[in-house]
Amino acid sequence: MREILGAAQSIAGEIVADRRAIHARPELAYQERETAAFVETRLGKLGIEFRGGVGETGVIGLVRGGRPGHTVLLRADMDALPITEESEAPYASQNSGVMHACGHDGHTAMLLGAARILQERRAQFTGVVKLMFQPAEEGGAGAVKMINDGLLDDPPVDAAFAIHVNHETPTGTMIARGGPLMAGANSFTITVTGRGGHASRPQHAVDPVVVASQIVVALQTLVSREV
Repeated sequence: MREILGAAQSIAGEIVADRRAIHARPELAYQERETAAFVETRLGKLGIEFRGGVGETGVIGLVRGGRPGHTVLLRADMDALPITEESEAPYASQNSGVMHACGHDGHTAMLLGAARILQERRAQFTGVVKLMFQPAEEGGAGAVKMINDGLLDDPPVDAAFAIHVNHETPTGTMIARGGPLMAGANSFTITVTGRGGHASRPQHAVDPVVVASQIVVALQTLVSREV
């Protein structure tokens, strides 16, 4: 463990540099072509076999250990958000209206660092480490598209791990727990149908705006009072 930690610390500057390079050139979901090319270049220089264009713009890398064994997947996401960056940092976003505001630039750089450390020590472990660089995490179902494109096959994946940066956690600290830890989101649609009428006779109309407003309030009360 100490040897691995020392190896990570020795390349920390390169990981930071990669993160800043990615941060400066953010791309939205399924537009991560420059980011994917950056990843592929890094993997190629490390001698890691990879496949691009997985789930449109995703990348898969394989680090094969010295002996047969299980396959473990490590995942990082690559997409940015449609946010205008207000920063004077030298590596601030150069793409107008797009920003890495959720840490995916850090995730990608961290996985590239892990890839290097694993590749340099591949003779020391069994099995395969599959590297997953995912597009469209921000609501674009990029993971599903990669799975449909064979992510979990050849070799089949036995376990998968993902981490997420957290600005509320002190540097050097990792948090884990049994069961769910990171947030997920689902969506559904409610259609409110009203009935038009004249403003002087509201009793003969059904105002869908008022109904929808009541639904919003009721759902929030459900969360705070019941869930």
